Amino acid sequence: MFKNKSYIGISFIILIFGIYAVPKIVERLKSGDVVKGNRLDRVDSVSNDADNLVEIGPAPKFELVNQNNVKINNGDYKGKVYVLEFFFTTCPSICPKMNQSMLLLQDKFFGNPNFGIASITIDPSHDTAEVLKSHAELLGVKSSNWNFLTGDKETILNLANKGFNLYAAVNDKVAGGFEHSGLFALIDKKGNIRCRKDEFGNPILYYDGLEKNGVRDIQQDISILLRE
Repeated sequence: MFKNKSYIGISFIILIFGIYAVPKIVERLKSGDVVKGNRLDRVDSVSNDADNLVEIGPAPKFELVNQNNVKINNGDYKGKVYVLEFFFTTCPSICPKMNQSMLLLQDKFFGNPNFGIASITIDPSHDTAEVLKSHAELLGVKSSNWNFLTGDKETILNLANKGFNLYAAVNDKVAGGFEHSGLFALIDKKGNIRCRKDEFGNPILYYDGLEKNGVRDIQQDISILLRE
C-alpha cells in the first residue's frame, strides 16, 4: 500500500515537472537557445578576451646587437608576441627580480616559436655582447628568442624614455649608477604595445615585473595574444 502511494507521489511530481518544463524546452528548441549552457558561455567569454586588451600604439623601432653579436631590430619580432624590458647586468636592486620574472615567462612559453623576449641594457659601456652572453648563461636562458641587447648609450636611453616612456637614467648617487623602472612592455604580433585595463577601466600601459600579480597578468595576456 505504501509502495503504491509512493508511485502515485512520484508520478504526480513528474506530471507537474512536465507541465512546467516541457513547454520551456520546446520554446528553447525553436529559438535555438538549448545549446547555450554555462560551459559554452565560458568558452565564448574566453574567445573575446582579446577585446579587453587595449592597443596603445606601435612599439618604437630599434636596432641593437644581441649577446651573439648579431644585429637585431623590431622586425625580427614580427609575427611574435614579445615582452621588452630595460635593465643592466650589474644592477644590485631590482634587476635580479626582473630577471627571475622573465625566466618564469620563458619557462611558461618555452618551445612556442611565436613568443620572444627583449632585454635591453641601459649600461652598454659595460654590458658588451660578451658580457650579456655570460649573463644569459648564468641565468640559465635557453630560449633562442630571448635577446639581450646592447648598443649606443644615448640611443638606448632615448628609446626607453622617449620611445617607450619607461624611465631609465644615469644617477651616480644610487647603487649601481643607474635607475630605471621595473616595468615590462607587452607587444603583439603586429608590433603594437598592448595592455589590460585596471579596475577603473583605464589602460595600465605596462606590467609590473617585480610583483607576482604583474607576472600573472602578463602571462595571461601573452596567452590571449598568442591566440590572435
